[in-house]
Amino acid sequence: MSMDYKQAGVDIEAGYESVERIKAYVKRTLRPEVLGGLGGFSGAFSVAALKQYEDPILLSGTDGVGTKLQLAFLMDRHDTVGIDCVAMCVNDVICAGGKPLFFLDYIACGRNDPAKIEAIVAGVAEGCVQAGCALIGGETAEHPGLMPEEEYDLAGFAVGAVERRELIDGSSIRQGDALIGVFSSGVHSNGFSLIRRAFPMTKERLLQKEERLGGRTLGETLLTPTRIYVRMYEALKASGIHVKGMSHITGGGFYENIPRMLPDGCQAVIDMKSYRVPEIFRMIAEAGDVEERVMYNTYNMGIGMVLALESADAERALAVLREAGEDGVVLGQIETGEKGVKLC
Repeated sequence: MSMDYKQAGVDIEAGYESVERIKAYVKRTLRPEVLGGLGGFSGAFSVAALKQYEDPILLSGTDGVGTKLQLAFLMDRHDTVGIDCVAMCVNDVICAGGKPLFFLDYIACGRNDPAKIEAIVAGVAEGCVQAGCALIGGETAEHPGLMPEEEYDLAGFAVGAVERRELIDGSSIRQGDALIGVFSSGVHSNGFSLIRRAFPMTKERLLQKEERLGGRTLGETLLTPTRIYVRMYEALKASGIHVKGMSHITGGGFYENIPRMLPDGCQAVIDMKSYRVPEIFRMIAEAGDVEERVMYNTYNMGIGMVLALESADAERALAVLREAGEDGVVLGQIETGEKGVKLC
């Protein structure tokens, strides 16, 4: 008896259906520089986009959603994790002052479920729209026998550009500069392995409404997609405010990420009383009996991005953030000392 690919676990027809389902979402993200459509061996993007630069530098970022996906599986909700995937990549690109240009995604699944793939890519497209970049390609790989049929992994790759003279590298940060904390939308996409140890990972628990979370369920709160800060940075740049350093607060929290933008001899001093830590982080700490330092070394604690700029620009920067749909706080300042972070 002969065997075909479908009997081996790979459904080619489902793959074709998935491509048809996602075309409308990809179309939402198109930019004038995109050449061709879905189905080619590579995504084509005209370098005409770089003609506006005198000395362009390409920037890239790649990341995934991590074990946050386990919550999507349990709740059978797949329309937000794509936003997370885009956010984790483009937020890193803007930390160097870049403008995201295009994005590619990669989905590995145990079984190709076209409706599920459609929901995932709809989220990716929404993230690209928020970031102003084009979704020019991707890959959906079916891995029967390697992954459980109902599970998948999601990762992505972003490319952006910046004028060399506008590259943000933190080298101009000095004592007395202000640190602006831009609020996060919640946990974002890091620390979920710890969360899954702190709370029972059952659908019943995830769908339980929490008074401490304003009546939202735990699952809804944890699946809230990562904020995309591209428009915020573009607004700051358009206002003439010079951002000296940017740090995307992802895995490693305050302690690992903020020093990445600091030059030697500069220390970030954070005033822990400058804002109220969102309730979800307090719940994680209590449920998992997690020490304070570990929390700040794992989570964003309500601050998704930290900016370093002249102290004289701090209040104007906060006003620009609000006009761009974000909000933040003067989180602390730069002092001389060993490169690192001091929370007080």
